Amino acid sequence: MDEMEEELKCPVCGSFYREPIILPCSHNICLACARNILVQTPDAESPQSSRASGSGVSDYDYLDLDKMSLYSEADSGYGSYGGFVSAPTTPCQKSPNGVRVFPPSVPQPQPQQQQHLLPHPGSLTPIPRNSCITCPQCHRSLILDDRGLRGFPKNRVLEGVVDRYQQSKAAALKCQLCEKSPKEATVMCEQCDVFYCDPCRLRCHPPRGPLAKHRLVPPAQGRISRRASPRKISTCTEHELENLSMYCVQCKMPVCYQCLEEGKHGTHEVKALGAMWKLHKGQLSQALNGLSDRATEAKEFLVQLRNMVQHIQENGVEFEACLVAQCDALIDALNRRKAQLLAQVNKEHEHKLKVVRDQISHCTVKLRQTTGLMEYCLEVIKENDPSGFLQISDALIRRVHMTESQWGKGTLTPRMTSDFDLTLDSGPLLQTIHQLDFVQMKVPAAPMLQLEECCTQNNSATLSWKQPPLSTIAVDGYILELDDGNGGPFREVYVGTETICTVDGLHFNSTYKSRVKAFNASGVGQYSKTLIMQTSEIAWFTFDPVSAHPDIIFSNDNLTVTCNSYDDRVVMGNTAFSRGVHYWEMTVDRYDNHPDPAFGIARSDVLKDVMLGKDDKAWAMYVDNNRSWFMHNNSHTNRTDGGITKGATIGVLLDFSRGILIFLVNDEQQGPVAFEGLEGAYYPAISLNRNVQVTLHTGLPIPDFYTPGEADPTGSVC
Repeated sequence: MDEMEEELKCPVCGSFYREPIILPCSHNICLACARNILVQTPDAESPQSSRASGSGVSDYDYLDLDKMSLYSEADSGYGSYGGFVSAPTTPCQKSPNGVRVFPPSVPQPQPQQQQHLLPHPGSLTPIPRNSCITCPQCHRSLILDDRGLRGFPKNRVLEGVVDRYQQSKAAALKCQLCEKSPKEATVMCEQCDVFYCDPCRLRCHPPRGPLAKHRLVPPAQGRISRRASPRKISTCTEHELENLSMYCVQCKMPVCYQCLEEGKHGTHEVKALGAMWKLHKGQLSQALNGLSDRATEAKEFLVQLRNMVQHIQENGVEFEACLVAQCDALIDALNRRKAQLLAQVNKEHEHKLKVVRDQISHCTVKLRQTTGLMEYCLEVIKENDPSGFLQISDALIRRVHMTESQWGKGTLTPRMTSDFDLTLDSGPLLQTIHQLDFVQMKVPAAPMLQLEECCTQNNSATLSWKQPPLSTIAVDGYILELDDGNGGPFREVYVGTETICTVDGLHFNSTYKSRVKAFNASGVGQYSKTLIMQTSEIAWFTFDPVSAHPDIIFSNDNLTVTCNSYDDRVVMGNTAFSRGVHYWEMTVDRYDNHPDPAFGIARSDVLKDVMLGKDDKAWAMYVDNNRSWFMHNNSHTNRTDGGITKGATIGVLLDFSRGILIFLVNDEQQGPVAFEGLEGAYYPAISLNRNVQVTLHTGLPIPDFYTPGEADPTGSVC
């Protein structure tokens, strides 16, 4: 009952309702609070204001009042209708419940008019005649009539509920049968009207015999039922001495006998108060059932949201740890690369030092040798012995020139520069780091098959799906899978971005299982739920104008064909067969000059400009007005007497369980079994010229004379 407490508090004072009254907008307010928020309007009263009385106002009157009121939620002002000036603006306050409250303004004295005051029952302060009250919840304004706040009915039901609720919050109830120091009561017997603790209940009120039928309730509920006030008889607000006995259906309010005799309710439809009381109680109970269901759903939804909060917290911690681990891995990789680059720099450093040091050592030795030679030559030049000088001068001159040549170009040039020719290109890496962001790394969720859009027609199946509504994971495409219609393994039939797909060429009278999954760059998601679909038991098809020879002429919704050429031209059906037993017929609408049309089956790549059966892609029976032949790959077999005329019917029976093809003429089998060992996918086909016109009939039952063989469990899928 704690949740109900807000319903029992006044929107102005925030406390439990005291003497609540009902405003025409159906909201409630304390009588004292209503007196506090009254606002005085100008005294010039128009006759229309009398319609705004708090009592006896119908829904239609109130709607008119609401339309004419100058109050609006945009300016939060007060006003009256009928051409009055707006009431003085008063500062807005807030009640403990957070609802806007407008306190009464100080009435301004009017020198030329006498202020009319109305006494209010139970209050020594009279109420100004032209007072306006605004509902603190919906902010609709209403001008009071001569009766003032007495014009509003009292909400006795709400007052009683508040009283019982406050009583239920009182001190804990004690057991009435304990002799010493009564214990706290745990139950109350509604029939005995006694409060029991558990030991006294077991001792004095055992659940057997007549006591077993007694109803035990919690103490709080028992107190409410015990202290429930007796039913009060309400009196009319307009005729205080009259009891409310009837209910006005049009005004939707209880009325008294005098209201019906003298008031405006005399012409309205009225019903007994008790009957309407029970009716409205039933309607409220029925409405509460629906609201209870919504409340139950809301509770389940809150549980789901609370579980989601826990999952979000757990996933957040997990994701944060994963992010830290990934960043640490990047830092470790950068540190390893840093060490590799530093090693490369150190290697280059050592290499440069070695080259320069080697060059220094080499130049030092050579310079020492050169200096020694120069000093020796200078000493030789000092000698005064011409003959001795000439003996060694040529050799010394050659040595000096040779030593000089050794100091030639490049000898005095450093073999290594002091600069490091290494530049670290960190720009792309820095750009990548700045662009480092979260991407969708999860596989998509399982798609949801939209059952209302999935269907089968003939031997085609249409499937539609979508991603779950709350899924935000990117999807690059979908994979649709079907089994072979015979309990075999699944296989892919569609891969793409579309969310609807029609699969043609399935087996007739077969049950297929289908499922779909989504994929993105991270991988493939889970499968959807498996959908079982049943194809048509009987084949319905027409001639196919797309694959037919251009000389073929179509009519009757592609069920009737002829030709504009004297040569034979081939036309096929628009449906292929690969499993089951199928039978269709063709009637001859026109047959001139004894042509020989051919009827049978063919592969999709059959020749279209020759008679059916001339190549190895067709199996046919061609027939004239006297006889017929079977033909395949231009081989003629089994000549049979009996031809066709206008109105004749040719039947074709294809049985994949036995792998055979049989022809009928006018409901009689024409010759023996025409062909055997048939496997794969075949299209119904005929060839004809301009002298023949035929009409196709499909969806026919198997002829009575024929008993189908056992189904082939390994039938292939077309």
